Amino acid sequence: MASNAFGKLFRITTWGESHGKAIGVVIDGCPAGIPLSNHDVNVALVKRAPGQTPYTSPRSEPDRAEIYSGIFERKTTGAPISIIIFNKDSDTRPYEQIKSLLRPGHANYTYTKKYGTFDYRGGGRASARETACRVAAGAVAKKILEKSGIQVLAYIRSIGDIDIDYSRFKDNEIDENILNSSIFCPDSVSENHMIKAIEAAKTAGDSLGGIVEFLVFNMPSGLGDPIYEKLEANLAKAMMSLPATKGFEIGEGFHAARMKGSQHNDAFTNDHHQPTISNHAGGTLGGISTGMPLIGRVAFKPTSSIQKEQDTVDYQGKRQIFKLPLGSRHDPCVAIRAVPVISAMCLIVLADAVLLNRCAMIEAG
Repeated sequence: MASNAFGKLFRITTWGESHGKAIGVVIDGCPAGIPLSNHDVNVALVKRAPGQTPYTSPRSEPDRAEIYSGIFERKTTGAPISIIIFNKDSDTRPYEQIKSLLRPGHANYTYTKKYGTFDYRGGGRASARETACRVAAGAVAKKILEKSGIQVLAYIRSIGDIDIDYSRFKDNEIDENILNSSIFCPDSVSENHMIKAIEAAKTAGDSLGGIVEFLVFNMPSGLGDPIYEKLEANLAKAMMSLPATKGFEIGEGFHAARMKGSQHNDAFTNDHHQPTISNHAGGTLGGISTGMPLIGRVAFKPTSSIQKEQDTVDYQGKRQIFKLPLGSRHDPCVAIRAVPVISAMCLIVLADAVLLNRCAMIEAG
């Protein structure tokens, strides 16, 4: 498996499986002198951890990270930072009953075709358990971005066919509303409808998909490197590398295809704090940040693991009925726990872009 790293200068490499002894991440390219502790990482991991609400997986993982290298006297040294998270609640027994079946919506089939083997214990390397490593790396990236004042927010935009209503809250209320929400939703009215829909799907043995929106304030202009390191291109790759993702858009996204140029074009101003009157582009032009807020969305499919019986076949091609064994633990809507992961991937992409931007131009002295 040759594609476990992401980033150019700020580069992360994750390792480990869902039901292995541990998972972790190695971070290259973090500048020296940045204050960093286990606490910084663990605060971020708490937001992603399962078992905290009825609307996420009941798997009880404390997700306590330990930094093993790259730190001296509570500051980064410039050496690789290695972070490890030991798996505590990894009961593999339920998976023994279904190891010979192709699980609908899962990676058993494609992994086996490609590698000739598949770790069926919770999905192995294909499991969303790996995303804890990304959140840990995002905590380090956040420390790099602190001086720039960049603020990354991610939240539930929709679950199923229920959308948030932007008229019910203001931009400066989003952060607090997310913290007070059990599903990272900034609109309390829509949150109640979403929770009812999740509970109904769960009772029916089914699942729901959702859309996570990210919003980045205090963006500097000039981040992103054309042609192949465009900011939105790297964001797209970052987001679409996550499990269960099925779509990415920035600014107006797919709705832009229904607009006219006169509607979509953002008129410029002479205010460098707000360079354009509108922000249909979503904060980038030509792959480079404009200084306007960065806004985009990521679509997540419904959780593949559901209680309903499903038709499938075994590895010998014999038709079978697939049913999750007793003791299986899954999210009724994966988009909820994906919110902190989307935030982390934004931070990782932006930290890399900030470091790359130092190479862009020598200022005249």
